[in-house]
Amino acid sequence: MTQSFVRVTHLSEVDHKRPTYVAIGSFDGVHLGHQALLRAMVARARQDGARAAALTFFPHPRRVMQTLPARFYLTTLDDRVQLLAEQGIDLIVTHPFDDEVRQIRAADFVDQLLAALDMRQLWGGNNIALGYKREGDVPFLRQQGAEKGFTVETMTDLVEWDGAPASSRRVREALAAGDMATVNGCLGRRHSVRGPVVKGDQRGRTIGFPTANLALWDELLLPGYGVYATYAAIHGRRFAAATNVGVRPTVNGGGVTIEAHLLDFDEDIYGEEVRLEFVGRIRPEMKFDGLAALKGQIMADVGEVRRMAR
Repeated sequence: MTQSFVRVTHLSEVDHKRPTYVAIGSFDGVHLGHQALLRAMVARARQDGARAAALTFFPHPRRVMQTLPARFYLTTLDDRVQLLAEQGIDLIVTHPFDDEVRQIRAADFVDQLLAALDMRQLWGGNNIALGYKREGDVPFLRQQGAEKGFTVETMTDLVEWDGAPASSRRVREALAAGDMATVNGCLGRRHSVRGPVVKGDQRGRTIGFPTANLALWDELLLPGYGVYATYAAIHGRRFAAATNVGVRPTVNGGGVTIEAHLLDFDEDIYGEEVRLEFVGRIRPEMKFDGLAALKGQIMADVGEVRRMAR
């Protein structure tokens, strides 16, 4: 259960100073490596009677400094905050990253952290770097700490899953490939998305498989096109679901959609929020010779979902 926490959108909004240990990073996905870092910091903060804080930048610095795909993020910002809070963080700063922030010198940003938080420890990965052109690397930050009264803590060992480090990049690549075993393994939980149910073309209902069409944030990275075994959570209830991610080539569906057929469920949920947890991919998206062939395949897909969701 998540403890109470405070969320602010800028260091200037922190309403009081107290000895604080702070972890800084993008934390996209809050994967196993992030979790290990955050939990280690929280344990040390609890031991020393300090506040545990996490500062995450939004948008992602690479979104500002590079050209990235339109869909890039592993979670929405709100979900990232919730996942950070679940690690025991007391204060979460979703600090903006823009052209003004990217020009801040590393020493000046350290001074802001000290002034706003009374920072006593700064935590991050071995590649942590702050400030203009990432000038504030670990040696620089340690020198600043010696001069200004804080220490720098980094994790020397990368957290691995299945023989390779868990990283946001690895999760993105596996997600795009529909490799949910790697995605879920690196995250330490099932990958999930959530959004309100909106009206689609209702073609699924005409062949006996009504679907909930989810509206998702347009910068969220989606699983590779295909049919997935999922769980759909709505109003505190949970249903197995066959979920299609893609462009529905059999019916010339047009744009990308996420449509979930909830098993053993027949209710009007337009406008309601649904969270989908991805268990595994059943098959890639395919084009069939007409609706009869599509219906037959969906029946087989539903059978596979029942097997995987046991």
